[in-house]
Amino acid sequence: MTRFNAKSTTDDVLAGVYLAGQRFLVTGVSAGLGVETARALVAHGADVVGAARDLAKAEAATGAIREAAAASGGSFELIALDLASLASVRAAADRLLADGRPFDVIITNAGVMAAPFGKTADGFETQFGTNHLGHFTFVNRIAPLIKDGGRLVSLASSGHRFSNIDLDDPNFDRGDYDPWIAYGRAKTANILFAVEFDRRHRGRGIRAAALHPGGIQTELSRHLDDGALAALVEQINASAQAAGGDAFEFKSIPQGAATSVWAATVAEPDEIGGRYLEDCHVAELADGEGLRAGFRSYALDPDNAKALWAKSEEMVGERF
Repeated sequence: MTRFNAKSTTDDVLAGVYLAGQRFLVTGVSAGLGVETARALVAHGADVVGAARDLAKAEAATGAIREAAAASGGSFELIALDLASLASVRAAADRLLADGRPFDVIITNAGVMAAPFGKTADGFETQFGTNHLGHFTFVNRIAPLIKDGGRLVSLASSGHRFSNIDLDDPNFDRGDYDPWIAYGRAKTANILFAVEFDRRHRGRGIRAAALHPGGIQTELSRHLDDGALAALVEQINASAQAAGGDAFEFKSIPQGAATSVWAATVAEPDEIGGRYLEDCHVAELADGEGLRAGFRSYALDPDNAKALWAKSEEMVGERF
């Protein structure tokens, strides 16, 4: 079996793979990793539904996807999805359920990072509400559309190392907001959601995994000025050096999307189910300090995952 690494691209991962007849849903297809993920899939014959908050922006950003689909015999369509509004989330889910066509894989790629303090339309802290609760509600509502043997791929981040979830104060009502702590909580939640979704659905052969795509310069970093980005890279390098690892390098967008595509298509489902992935392989436990490779134990803790699920149901007012 071919082993891929941090420098592998989407085209490397999908070399020789034909995805005709398979249907994928990718959130966040108006820029960056979402566009490249969808392009790579349709280029190999897949049918892809892309979800985006701003349809006009997504239309403008997805020309290359449509060209790839036309050349391969795949297809691409867009739906509106604002993860910061449960009304929009539910409307998008209802539309897909009414359509009724099943999905082989759902890739929850959309997200925000290190945003200033704010609230979603439903009053949730912006990052937890958008990155976690929006996807939690959307995916659970359309879970009946995932085929037996299908997959859920949840984009998380090594940023989960900043913080465990805080179920006592998920919205920072105490006023101690820090954009990186909030990002850490949301990304830990993305991993824990995959852990519990995998446990609940593996009886149908559905496996769920979370992943860190790597450091990529995309619109995700729009809330960071150059100084903040440089400081983050310095912090990552210090952690890597302390752990005896390599210096940090930004990935290209095709390299950044490779782990998503790997997890969605060619990775062994039993190898990745309920796990955290990076650089096209299953990551190892690394509870030491700092932003380094590997996952913190709280992010794959099954009891933590169950507690988050229950709290999330309470917050969105739905049981799944």
